[in-house]
Amino acid sequence: MKKGLILEGGAMRGLFSAGIFDTMLTEGVEFDGMIGVSAGAAFGCNFKSKQPGRALRYNKKYCRNLKYCSYWSWLTTGNIFGADFCYRELPLELDIFDIETFEKNLLEFYMVCTDIETGRALYKKCDKADSDCFEYMRASASMPLVSKIVEVNGGKYLDGALADSIPVKFFETLGYDRNIVILTQPQGYIKKPSAAQGLLRLIYRKYPELVKTMEKRHEIYNETVRYIEQKAARNEILLLRPEQKLPVKRMCKNPEILQQTYDIGRELAMRRMDEIKKFLAQ
Repeated sequence: MKKGLILEGGAMRGLFSAGIFDTMLTEGVEFDGMIGVSAGAAFGCNFKSKQPGRALRYNKKYCRNLKYCSYWSWLTTGNIFGADFCYRELPLELDIFDIETFEKNLLEFYMVCTDIETGRALYKKCDKADSDCFEYMRASASMPLVSKIVEVNGGKYLDGALADSIPVKFFETLGYDRNIVILTQPQGYIKKPSAAQGLLRLIYRKYPELVKTMEKRHEIYNETVRYIEQKAARNEILLLRPEQKLPVKRMCKNPEILQQTYDIGRELAMRRMDEIKKFLAQ
């Protein structure tokens, strides 16, 4: 049996997931591997580095910093989340990421990026928290239209959620057969086609496979959620998600709402902790 943790993205909705996995970390819940998409990767790395509370701490402290996330950053650098600030200055100088613990932890850590040439998902395993790891992490969280294309090791990438928002089937192909999936949308949520589809076609017209992927994204997402719900009903997956729409917006500048979102995740995790431990022990 291989135990896996799968994290959906959703920008600041990812703090709901952080509340859950921080609680699991402090409760001694362990996995063989985890995979994160977008914010699920950027925040989830703190599970492997065993730093509960870090994702909440730096988001609350820097959410109003123009270099962290702002339209000013987008207009001046091409990235709404400042690349240098978020993936160098913050983890290496301001709120230190525990690289040593990350690399010693045997937990397998994967991130999902979208290859813009092929339109397919890249599932990148990261054992070392080096510059390449942080670049793939940045790529995984680089939302289209408000982020530059990330070029690393000869590839060109954007947000992993475009190609695979909830990579449960990929993890199953690796032999992970006891999986906990954390979604950031409540039951009943149906993803709709992007309202910016025409603009996306125009901006990324040089990458027709990417455009095709983006046009099908909502269909694949909704099908994957149905697949997860069916397996959860058979106790083959444990599904954790908010019980109602989260109060946070994707680009939230209010520390109190960020804390509230995180606390919702913590409360849910504590309430279901016995269920979580029993599921992983079966």
